[in-house]
Amino acid sequence: MLDLLKTPIVYLKGVGPAKSEVLKMELGIFTYEDLLYYFPYRYVDKSKIHTISEISDDLSYIQLKGQIRSIQIIGEKRTKRLVAKFEDETGSIDLIWFNSIKWIVDSIRPNTTYLLFGKPSIFNRRYNITHPELDVFSNETKVSFISFQPLYNTSEKLKKRGVDSRAVSKMAYAMLQQIKGSIPENLSADIIQQNNLLSREEALFNIHYPADKQTLARAIHRIKFEELFFNQLNLYRTKQLRLTRIRGHEFPLVGDFFNTFYHEKLPFELTQAQKKVIKEIRADLKGPAQMNRLLQGDVGSGKTVVALMTMLIACDNNYQSCIMTPTEVLAQQHFATIKNLLADMDVNVEILTGSARVAARRKILENLANGTISIVIGTHALIEDRVVFKNLGLTIIDEQHRFGVAQRAKLWGKNNPIPHVLVMTATPIPRTLAMTLFGDLNVSIIDELPKNRKPIKTMHFYDKNRLRIQGIMREEIAKGRQIYVVFPLIEESETLDLKHVNDGLEALSHDFPLPDFAISVVHGKLKPEEKQYEMDRFKKGETNILISTTVIEVGVDVPNASVMIIEDAQRFGLLQLHQLRGRVGRGAEQSYCILVTGYDLTQDGKDRISAMLHTNDGFEIANLDLKIRGPGDIDGTRQSGLLDFKLADLSKDDAILLKARQTAESLLKVDPEIEKTENTPMKKFLLQTKYKTNWVFIS
Repeated sequence: MLDLLKTPIVYLKGVGPAKSEVLKMELGIFTYEDLLYYFPYRYVDKSKIHTISEISDDLSYIQLKGQIRSIQIIGEKRTKRLVAKFEDETGSIDLIWFNSIKWIVDSIRPNTTYLLFGKPSIFNRRYNITHPELDVFSNETKVSFISFQPLYNTSEKLKKRGVDSRAVSKMAYAMLQQIKGSIPENLSADIIQQNNLLSREEALFNIHYPADKQTLARAIHRIKFEELFFNQLNLYRTKQLRLTRIRGHEFPLVGDFFNTFYHEKLPFELTQAQKKVIKEIRADLKGPAQMNRLLQGDVGSGKTVVALMTMLIACDNNYQSCIMTPTEVLAQQHFATIKNLLADMDVNVEILTGSARVAARRKILENLANGTISIVIGTHALIEDRVVFKNLGLTIIDEQHRFGVAQRAKLWGKNNPIPHVLVMTATPIPRTLAMTLFGDLNVSIIDELPKNRKPIKTMHFYDKNRLRIQGIMREEIAKGRQIYVVFPLIEESETLDLKHVNDGLEALSHDFPLPDFAISVVHGKLKPEEKQYEMDRFKKGETNILISTTVIEVGVDVPNASVMIIEDAQRFGLLQLHQLRGRVGRGAEQSYCILVTGYDLTQDGKDRISAMLHTNDGFEIANLDLKIRGPGDIDGTRQSGLLDFKLADLSKDDAILLKARQTAESLLKVDPEIEKTENTPMKKFLLQTKYKTNWVFIS
């Protein structure tokens, strides 16, 4: 059965070698199956045939049945047009074409009934229809084009080959007739019955050629359920395999390092959320299975301290730990914080980044290999082949979505048995996205900020309000506070009319001149040592203002900074704006986030600004971002391919996702290996699709 779906598209009637090559290049359609899953993006309701007398302003598109009584070519060159008089029993209307006039004249047949579809418009107080669709009215037309007409995305190259939306529709129709009865089911009969689903074949047929609105809705529901079900089934199977087959290091002790730090060195009281998360992690580390846990926490919620206390448990059990960060600025921040917190404790902490000098790097590599270093913090440098650990027991990956799957895998494979994995992110992940991306991980959430933190006040100013913004800056500097000013670009762009760091430095140096004020500048074109020098000046309070690009988006912790100004804020993503806002509000004083824009905001830009003004809650921000952007670019999902859904929409389909999740969980409880005869369709489908490539053991 499945062989027919694998038929090369070149063999479909009406395609041929030339069209098949363009279909492959432009749409990725190589086989019948590819065309089967190339779904329409919209449907035009052709279930009703109107009469000409029924045309009114509230009908955007209309379908008519009648005959062409006369045709006339009017005008010359640019004004040349074809005008045809179309009649039914209630009246007449002009049809107008500006293009392909000769072809249309040659193709129009006298005394023939046509089915017409188009958009009426008014010219000289009379309705007309420009460039209508015309089909000879016949029994075949009734079957294939009345009711809901599918519209398919195409491209200019395809249209030049005669492959427009209607051509794709005809191809799909021809293919569906040929493969009828050859589409194998991939869900069990029980699951189909319990969830009141159409069969797979019914669903696929009705997505291309729906019988009616209700059947179309059921067809779409079936495909969405199927996509989410197999996503969840794969994640749950992976989690079961990890828990039963992948041995981890057992950390039975919570000893002197952990207890000394907790009772004597910790400079503040842990929040209840932090305590809960540490208990969850300790329970994982005691067991025989490898820990694979996702730690979510909004900006400033205290993930670093939780990570440190987890690493101290590793120290108590004579294992090494590492933290991998996406940027050197963040690595330096973690290193400084952890060194400061562990002052006077006998724990050897080092940092390894790309800018480390040769002699220092050689010494660090030697001490990692002999076990002298207990904790190492680093960037991508940690995954180099020459980095060898004596007994790596715990890997912590910070802001994990900035690393590719292969990079994470390389760090994960630095020891055998494999180390425990703690994945941290300050990017709040919506519930539906977490379920589809990280359903195999155990999830911990720090949903509480430290005591005495005041909510950040977010304000929106237009460019013309510069004096008010400067007033706020001067007031805060007079109190001894510091200010971030973030720009979308480093230097002027020929194509983008946006503010940039170089322009900002010139303007702010004029408005806040030496010796009363001092300014630091940090951006991606600076050498690592230059960036670190400027950051250190700001941290020490030697400068009042830090001008930057988004290199300070994560990990920068200066409690004295109380104002974040984001220029051209409409150009930043919603989660990016929230991350930047999180650089302030880290002390006990009131902090402010100022979003600066011009007046020409798109609707998306207005939505992002409105969301930032409405809430400080990272998870609410994440859900709004999911609705605005979709899941494709969040947390590395595009590079991982984990969310390659045709129809499922995580911003809308949470109810379907929950049902699919429950169904997958129930199935695996009674048939963990999917071996029962009734579940054979699902087993076959898993083996024949992308799900047989399993990346999910890599956090």
